[in-house]
Amino acid sequence: MAFLEISSVSKSFGAVKVLDDITLEIERGEFVVFVGPSGCGKSTLLRMITGLDSPNSGTVSIEGKVMNDIEPAKRGTAMVFQSYALYPHMSAYDNVSFGLRMAHTAKTLIRQRVDAAAAILRLDKLLHRRPRELSGGQKQRVAIGRAIVREPRVFLFDEPLSNLDAELRVQMRAELIELHRRLDVTMIYVTHDQIEAMTMADRMVVLNAGRMQQVGRPLDLYDDPDNRFVAGFVGSPRMNFLAGEVVGADATSTRLLHAGGTGPLTLPIGGLQGQLKVEIGVRPDHLRILADGEDPPPAAIAFTGRVTFVEELGNVTYVHIVLDDGTPIVVGAGRGPRIGTDDVRITAPVGHALLFAQDGCRLRGRNGTGK
Repeated sequence: MAFLEISSVSKSFGAVKVLDDITLEIERGEFVVFVGPSGCGKSTLLRMITGLDSPNSGTVSIEGKVMNDIEPAKRGTAMVFQSYALYPHMSAYDNVSFGLRMAHTAKTLIRQRVDAAAAILRLDKLLHRRPRELSGGQKQRVAIGRAIVREPRVFLFDEPLSNLDAELRVQMRAELIELHRRLDVTMIYVTHDQIEAMTMADRMVVLNAGRMQQVGRPLDLYDDPDNRFVAGFVGSPRMNFLAGEVVGADATSTRLLHAGGTGPLTLPIGGLQGQLKVEIGVRPDHLRILADGEDPPPAAIAFTGRVTFVEELGNVTYVHIVLDDGTPIVVGAGRGPRIGTDDVRITAPVGHALLFAQDGCRLRGRNGTGK
């Protein structure tokens, strides 16, 4: 039995279905991230767990007990919101201890818990300050401290870093990972930022339009996506997609013509039938720009195009190219000679190419391959 179980949960607001038959198991001590575009249902799913919303159907269970009819305060969960939700007239100490005081906890126990949380979050010297005297990162720590002192079974974070600047977000991500390691409790985190999700999660849950698309470790989703949505959402820059047409297939391979290509291409995906129009997916870091006079390697995708834009980021360069047929792609290149807006030839090993049907499903073939 999993520590937290979500079973066939659906939720609608009027005629709008926000969650559609979500089933998920989360183990004790996991750091799980719900990720997806705005409006995909990830925050609503988080609110189902903590009890701020109720499912129209399905159940939420913690340690084997169904929580559907249990009020939020008795579920053993604590939620940190996108807005800090601090009382402006109270000190940081009073904000952190507010929930305990409302529960009539003994003053000595309140002091012990607040001091312990302050030590973990480096708030020791800030407890006397009011929110207006704190930075954004310090306010977020106070909000997290308010959750810690409740000693919950599950921490729930609803896009807690989105109000912070880029440098502070990176710092706070590291602090949350360290906090998870020190507390060793279950944490569920919601974000629309897939980079945030990949750097923090033990497992990612990718949602789109109220449906669960794929669950797994971040690099597993990056390397082996189940569908076009996951392939395009996980990874930055996103995966490149090229139109293709299947012209033949056997038990071990598929032959196709692809957009912008120099000729037929054979992929090691066998047993496809009835798939004429497809899309080829290739990540930017698997593409390479050929030097002048260099021939493409054998068993490679090859095409030509014109450079339109170059992003030089120091340790990596992203080259934006429009292929001869008008398809835009991005090539990840190491730091090297400056690339001008010239015609270029691009190649990638066929072993890194993924194939997707018109409905977005991954085509793996009967031999189970497809990458």
